[in-house]
Amino acid sequence: MKTPVTTIDARFSDEGSVATGWDETGKVLEQAELFWICTVRADGRPHLTPLVAVWLDETLYFCTGETEQKYLNMASNPNVLLLTGCNSWDRGLDVAVEGKAVRVTDEELLERLAAAWREKWDGRWEWSVADGVFHHPGGFPVPVFAVDQAKVLAFGKGTFKVTRHVF
Repeated sequence: MKTPVTTIDARFSDEGSVATGWDETGKVLEQAELFWICTVRADGRPHLTPLVAVWLDETLYFCTGETEQKYLNMASNPNVLLLTGCNSWDRGLDVAVEGKAVRVTDEELLERLAAAWREKWDGRWEWSVADGVFHHPGGFPVPVFAVDQAKVLAFGKGTFKVTRHVF
């Protein structure tokens, strides 16, 4: 795992604020139940949709069906942005992960990821692994992606601060 260079952006932070640490940022990513993913359509228009994801070994993973718009978008432009946080103004930490979506086909890693999905959601997400993809209980293949993060932004609220973790 690459270690990020962490800095605070004083332009958007309360005076005297301290950067949010990488460990604290990672905890938000690990505990989040819902993310919003932004991809770019072939004609340049953005596409935004919610999804579940798993933070494992300091990497964010998500999956999507081959007929879904986000999958089709990533075929021509692998750049993604995943965002999680809360809708309150004065508390919490919002985190945005920017990077390239990279297909995961290693079955050992996919088995670990399937276990992580199952554990995180108390068995409500049950994936089987075969042929380098997840399989939905209905049987159809679901490709899995890692986000090769280039930049992670942490937006602290209450004490307002913007932290940049660059890889």
